[in-house]
Amino acid sequence: MGDKSKESVGSRVRELREERGYSREGLAESADISVKFLYEIETDKKGFSAHTLMKLAEALGVSTDYIMMGHAKASHVLTSQSGNTKTDAAMESNRPNTLQEVEELLKLAYEWIRQDERS
Repeated sequence: MGDKSKESVGSRVRELREERGYSREGLAESADISVKFLYEIETDKKGFSAHTLMKLAEALGVSTDYIMMGHAKASHVLTSQSGNTKTDAAMESNRPNTLQEVEELLKLAYEWIRQDERS
């Protein structure tokens, strides 16, 4: 397909799911979310938390950057011993309120990127 950064986040999730041969039920189970919630993500009806983003990225075998922006920067794809990205590992080790703050920052960054694309 063309420029992945111009696709919606939901479209990227759906496309990745289909490329990997997952049914919606299979991916929902792997990411530990409901089938209905996955449908709402794929159709851009609902946003999702940083925690859900990490679970989807892990289940789909891509970086969180790829899901959010359509590409992965090399500096964000460095992996830890366990195979997680360093960003994922750092987020997993933080308190829940820190994850909420990170989620808000991700939302702001996503909106900023979307505004930049419209310009």
